[in-house]
Amino acid sequence: MVASFRVGPIAPLRAAATTYVELVRNCPLAVLFVFFFFGLPKVMGVYPAYTTAVIVLALYTGTYVTETIRSGINSVAGGQAEAARSLGLTFPQLLAYVVLPQALRTVVAPLGNLFIALTKNSSIAFTISVGELTGTAQRVGNATNNYHAAFLAAAIGYLLLTIPSGLLFGAIERRVAVKR
Repeated sequence: MVASFRVGPIAPLRAAATTYVELVRNCPLAVLFVFFFFGLPKVMGVYPAYTTAVIVLALYTGTYVTETIRSGINSVAGGQAEAARSLGLTFPQLLAYVVLPQALRTVVAPLGNLFIALTKNSSIAFTISVGELTGTAQRVGNATNNYHAAFLAAAIGYLLLTIPSGLLFGAIERRVAVKR
Protein backbone atom coordinates (compact mmCIF):
# COMPACT_ATOMS: atom_id res chain seq x y z
CA MET A 1 0.00 0.00 0.00
CA VAL A 2 2.80 2.41 0.87
CA ALA A 3 4.47 1.68 -2.48
CA SER A 4 1.22 2.56 -4.26
CA PHE A 5 1.13 5.83 -2.30
CA ARG A 6 4.73 6.51 -3.40
CA VAL A 7 3.82 6.23 -7.09
CA GLY A 8 0.24 7.43 -6.85
CA PRO A 9 -1.32 10.66 -8.09
CA ILE A 10 -2.40 12.01 -4.68
CA ALA A 11 0.32 14.40 -3.51
CA PRO A 12 -0.36 14.30 0.29
CA LEU A 13 -0.28 10.48 0.31
CA ARG A 14 2.87 10.50 -1.81
CA ALA A 15 4.50 12.99 0.59
CA ALA A 16 3.47 11.01 3.68
CA ALA A 17 4.79 7.76 2.21
CA THR A 18 8.05 9.40 1.15
CA THR A 19 8.51 10.94 4.60
CA TYR A 20 7.92 7.58 6.33
CA VAL A 21 10.31 5.74 4.02
CA GLU A 22 13.07 8.33 4.21
CA LEU A 23 12.88 8.83 7.98
CA VAL A 24 12.73 5.17 9.01
CA ARG A 25 15.01 3.72 6.32
CA ASN A 26 17.79 6.19 7.01
CA CYS A 27 17.82 5.65 10.76
CA PRO A 28 19.97 2.83 12.19
CA LEU A 29 17.92 -0.15 13.35
CA ALA A 30 19.54 -0.20 16.79
CA VAL A 31 18.58 3.46 17.27
CA LEU A 32 14.97 2.64 16.35
CA PHE A 33 14.91 -0.21 18.88
CA VAL A 34 16.22 2.02 21.65
CA PHE A 35 13.93 4.92 20.69
CA PHE A 36 10.77 2.79 20.56
CA PHE A 37 11.59 0.84 23.72
CA PHE A 38 12.97 3.60 25.95
CA GLY A 39 11.83 6.88 24.34
CA LEU A 40 8.26 6.36 23.18
CA PRO A 41 6.88 4.79 26.38
CA LYS A 42 6.98 8.24 27.92
CA VAL A 43 4.57 9.42 25.20
CA MET A 44 2.57 6.37 24.12
CA GLY A 45 2.73 3.97 27.04
CA VAL A 46 4.86 0.92 27.71
CA TYR A 47 4.86 -2.05 25.33
CA PRO A 48 6.50 -5.40 26.09
CA ALA A 49 9.92 -5.86 24.53
CA TYR A 50 8.68 -8.52 22.10
CA THR A 51 5.83 -6.28 20.87
CA THR A 52 8.26 -3.40 20.45
CA ALA A 53 10.63 -5.63 18.47
CA VAL A 54 7.83 -6.74 16.13
CA ILE A 55 6.69 -3.13 15.58
CA VAL A 56 10.22 -1.84 14.92
CA LEU A 57 11.16 -4.68 12.59
CA ALA A 58 7.87 -4.28 10.69
CA LEU A 59 8.31 -0.52 10.31
CA TYR A 60 11.97 -0.81 9.33
CA THR A 61 11.64 -3.72 6.91
CA GLY A 62 8.44 -2.21 5.51
CA THR A 63 10.41 0.74 4.17
CA TYR A 64 12.71 -1.56 2.23
CA VAL A 65 9.78 -3.64 0.95
CA THR A 66 8.11 -0.40 -0.14
CA GLU A 67 11.14 0.69 -2.12
CA THR A 68 11.55 -2.77 -3.64
CA ILE A 69 7.92 -2.86 -4.77
CA ARG A 70 8.22 0.72 -6.05
CA SER A 71 11.24 -0.24 -8.14
CA GLY A 72 9.26 -3.16 -9.54
CA ILE A 73 6.39 -0.84 -10.41
CA ASN A 74 8.80 1.54 -12.11
CA SER A 75 10.25 -1.36 -14.13
CA VAL A 76 6.92 -1.97 -15.90
CA ALA A 77 6.87 -0.32 -19.30
CA GLY A 78 4.99 2.97 -19.41
CA GLY A 79 2.97 1.78 -22.37
CA GLN A 80 1.30 -0.80 -20.13
CA ALA A 81 -0.14 1.91 -17.88
CA GLU A 82 -1.11 4.06 -20.85
CA ALA A 83 -2.97 1.15 -22.43
CA ALA A 84 -4.79 0.44 -19.15
CA ARG A 85 -5.76 4.09 -18.79
CA SER A 86 -7.04 4.15 -22.37
CA LEU A 87 -9.33 1.27 -21.43
CA GLY A 88 -10.75 3.40 -18.64
CA LEU A 89 -9.13 1.66 -15.66
CA THR A 90 -8.81 3.70 -12.47
CA PHE A 91 -5.44 4.01 -10.75
CA PRO A 92 -6.21 1.23 -8.20
CA GLN A 93 -7.42 -1.05 -11.02
CA LEU A 94 -4.34 -0.21 -13.09
CA LEU A 95 -2.09 -1.18 -10.18
CA ALA A 96 -4.01 -4.32 -9.21
CA TYR A 97 -4.62 -5.80 -12.65
CA VAL A 98 -1.84 -4.53 -14.88
CA VAL A 99 1.20 -3.16 -13.06
CA LEU A 100 1.57 -5.17 -9.82
CA PRO A 101 1.32 -8.63 -11.41
CA GLN A 102 4.20 -7.71 -13.70
CA ALA A 103 6.13 -5.82 -11.03
CA LEU A 104 5.98 -8.60 -8.45
CA ARG A 105 7.58 -11.05 -10.87
CA THR A 106 10.63 -8.82 -11.11
CA VAL A 107 11.08 -8.31 -7.36
CA VAL A 108 10.97 -11.90 -6.07
CA ALA A 109 14.74 -12.08 -5.52
CA PRO A 110 15.00 -8.68 -3.79
CA LEU A 111 12.04 -9.58 -1.54
CA GLY A 112 13.79 -12.83 -0.68
CA ASN A 113 16.89 -10.87 0.25
CA LEU A 114 14.77 -8.63 2.48
CA PHE A 115 13.27 -11.66 4.21
CA ILE A 116 16.76 -12.99 4.90
CA ALA A 117 17.87 -9.55 6.12
CA LEU A 118 14.83 -9.44 8.43
CA THR A 119 15.82 -12.81 9.87
CA LYS A 120 19.31 -11.52 10.60
CA ASN A 121 18.11 -8.09 11.78
CA SER A 122 15.99 -9.78 14.44
CA SER A 123 19.25 -10.35 16.32
CA ILE A 124 19.33 -6.64 17.13
CA ALA A 125 16.21 -7.14 19.28
CA PHE A 126 18.71 -8.53 21.79
CA THR A 127 19.50 -4.89 22.65
CA ILE A 128 16.09 -4.53 24.32
CA SER A 129 16.21 -7.96 26.01
CA VAL A 130 14.04 -9.89 23.58
CA GLY A 131 14.72 -13.61 23.97
CA GLU A 132 15.86 -14.50 20.45
CA LEU A 133 18.73 -16.57 19.08
CA THR A 134 21.52 -14.11 19.82
CA GLY A 135 20.22 -13.50 23.34
CA THR A 136 20.00 -17.24 23.90
CA ALA A 137 23.60 -17.63 22.76
CA GLN A 138 24.62 -14.90 25.21
CA ARG A 139 22.82 -16.65 28.09
CA VAL A 140 24.35 -20.02 27.18
CA GLY A 141 27.77 -18.40 26.93
CA ASN A 142 27.30 -16.81 30.36
CA ALA A 143 26.17 -20.10 31.90
CA THR A 144 28.90 -22.27 30.38
CA ASN A 145 31.66 -19.67 29.97
CA ASN A 146 32.02 -21.02 26.42
CA TYR A 147 31.07 -18.09 24.23
CA HIS A 148 32.73 -19.44 21.10
CA ALA A 149 30.57 -22.56 21.01
CA ALA A 150 27.40 -20.68 21.95
CA PHE A 151 27.77 -18.07 19.23
CA LEU A 152 28.94 -20.66 16.69
CA ALA A 153 25.71 -22.56 17.39
CA ALA A 154 23.74 -19.32 16.93
CA ALA A 155 25.50 -18.66 13.63
CA ILE A 156 24.64 -22.18 12.47
CA GLY A 157 21.04 -21.55 13.57
CA TYR A 158 20.87 -18.42 11.43
CA LEU A 159 22.36 -20.34 8.50
CA LEU A 160 19.73 -23.06 8.94
CA LEU A 161 17.08 -20.35 8.61
CA THR A 162 18.57 -18.26 5.83
CA ILE A 163 20.05 -20.79 3.39
CA PRO A 164 16.78 -22.70 2.84
CA SER A 165 14.98 -19.36 2.53
CA GLY A 166 17.41 -18.28 -0.18
CA LEU A 167 16.93 -21.56 -2.02
CA LEU A 168 13.14 -21.26 -1.77
CA PHE A 169 13.10 -17.71 -3.12
CA GLY A 170 15.48 -18.77 -5.91
CA ALA A 171 13.06 -21.52 -6.91
CA ILE A 172 10.11 -19.11 -6.82
CA GLU A 173 12.05 -16.62 -8.92
CA ARG A 174 12.84 -19.25 -11.56
CA ARG A 175 9.19 -20.36 -11.61
CA VAL A 176 7.73 -16.87 -12.15
CA ALA A 177 10.54 -15.50 -14.33
CA VAL A 178 9.52 -13.97 -17.62
CA LYS A 179 10.84 -16.10 -20.45
CA ARG A 180 12.65 -13.84 -22.90
